[in-house]
Amino acid sequence: MSIIAECPFCRLQQSSKNDKCPRCQANLKSQIRNQKVKFYIKYRVNGRQVKELVGTSIDEAKDADGKRRSQKREGRIFEIIPDQKLTFTDLKEWYLNLESTTNLRSYERIEDCLDNFSAVFGEMLVGAIKPSDLESYQVKREKQKASPATIDMELTIAKTMVNKALENDLVSGRTIKAFKSIKRKLRRGGNARDRLLSIGEYVGLLGVAPAYLKNILIIAMNTGLRKGEILSLQWEHIDLRGGFIRLTGNETKEKQQKRIPINTNVKTVLESIPQSSKHDHIISYHGKPIAAGLRKSMMAACKAIGITYGMDKPGGLRFHDLRTSVKTYMLKAGIDKAIRDTILGHSLEGMDMYYIKPTDQDLHDAMVRYTKWLDEQVRLAKAKAKGKKGTQSGTHIN
Repeated sequence: MSIIAECPFCRLQQSSKNDKCPRCQANLKSQIRNQKVKFYIKYRVNGRQVKELVGTSIDEAKDADGKRRSQKREGRIFEIIPDQKLTFTDLKEWYLNLESTTNLRSYERIEDCLDNFSAVFGEMLVGAIKPSDLESYQVKREKQKASPATIDMELTIAKTMVNKALENDLVSGRTIKAFKSIKRKLRRGGNARDRLLSIGEYVGLLGVAPAYLKNILIIAMNTGLRKGEILSLQWEHIDLRGGFIRLTGNETKEKQQKRIPINTNVKTVLESIPQSSKHDHIISYHGKPIAAGLRKSMMAACKAIGITYGMDKPGGLRFHDLRTSVKTYMLKAGIDKAIRDTILGHSLEGMDMYYIKPTDQDLHDAMVRYTKWLDEQVRLAKAKAKGKKGTQSGTHIN
């Protein structure tokens, strides 16, 4: 048995005896004193490993650990309850506290989706959920103006959770059957979005975003990196002399190495950020790495310029749309498809993967071309916005 501490910044689960987080170098001692760290106790029941969330107090964690040790010695440690006694909220809490779940970059999205389910099924027994209940949920979410893509994603996450529960003997095959019987709102491949971040919106966001978010937006629109990749960037990934951001296969969704040319805009951002002695992350908030969430800050910035944020809102922007925008704008700038795909980390298709091997110089030349196009569009958007302000301020009554 052991007590596990979860870093509040990078969510790494580790020994509660650590003074610093080995991943992000956060000071765990001070976070434990301020009760910002989640504690778990790990033990085995009938050969199965169990991880139990205790809370944010180290004293409570020690007490719980002692209690479970005593119960184990006496042979009366509790068994995991089956789905006929397990509510949806119980199952959600169990799944969200799994180490394999908490370490996912999409943890925040998973939590949001399951919260939507809990609002409907919260205290309902998992084993009592029928296909008709799930179909009613789809209808309810549609009435709430959730997009088909969002509804499908919520059901997919719920199915993943239930499958995981089956692996751990928490639910029966009947429950799995109920969730698998529900049809997707969209056919596979029909989940495409056409929402782009316009250059005018990009300029507007830069004008209202706090410094850390402004840096993130500039890096995103000048590299095409995903949100998780940007938040995970460390100084060891930066090759300023060679002019590249270099990521290993363990650090990308595609599980392959990625090299992204550093243009003048990104270089300016990197040179403006002081290196911290407490951690190696490039992006931080109040001196600490950002775990995963940008939703609140993005929503606030979008609201300030009059646009909506979130897939569940009609015309709503999501952060991944910036990556789609970069790909589209690279096309407008005249960047070859193979070069675009290499910069964005997409696998080359067909014969291209065998015969096209872009060099570092090829990538740099393409990035220079894209940067010139983007900077010119930004200049025009700023001039247009300035002209509108001038017209409004110049209006008066004689």
